[in-house]
Amino acid sequence: MMRILILGAPGAGKGTQSKLISEILSIPHISTGDILRNEISSGTPLGNKVKSYVESGQLVPDEIIVEVLLSEMSKDKYKNGYILDGFPRNMNQLKVMEEKGIHVDKVIFIDTSEEEIIKRITGRRSCPNCGSVYNLYYNPPKQQNKCDKCGTELVQRKDDTEEVVRKRLETFKNETLPIVDYYTSKKILYRVNGNKNFDDIKNEIFSLLGV
Repeated sequence: MMRILILGAPGAGKGTQSKLISEILSIPHISTGDILRNEISSGTPLGNKVKSYVESGQLVPDEIIVEVLLSEMSKDKYKNGYILDGFPRNMNQLKVMEEKGIHVDKVIFIDTSEEEIIKRITGRRSCPNCGSVYNLYYNPPKQQNKCDKCGTELVQRKDDTEEVVRKRLETFKNETLPIVDYYTSKKILYRVNGNKNFDDIKNEIFSLLGV
């Protein structure tokens, strides 16, 4: 059994790396962000609550996150291991998680600079028609603000503005970095340089996991 937690600031690449590890190791990836986004897109009462927090750059309240995660993790597919992505985000969530018997064996912290995070997030643009994603700094469209695949005008998510990103980073420093210290003290946390390119980060993580 391998139980892994991926930590990192918003935009550090936790989700992308988690999905890749999940494929290689054949263990399920659970992202609270993905679950909550599904609730938002479905327009459920919970989703509408979550939406107001996300668009203002605030974290979703612990009680909502914990309720969603515990419900998901009660499924049989997680009994032989899992990759946690985006949870816990603060010490209160960590405490509840451990009280409920959810434990991890290895913690990977993708340590990324603030400047890099801001470029990655504020530069994101997506196509509302075909779903293609671009970045103005790293993967720009060939024609300004037009999708390469279908020519549709690209859009920026409401929570991808610099003001919202800076709020999220401040919250990350105050709420999530203490978790890094906690797992460091337990000697199960491994730091990865998140300023590198995707393949270098992937290779470093796989090396740490012995893959």
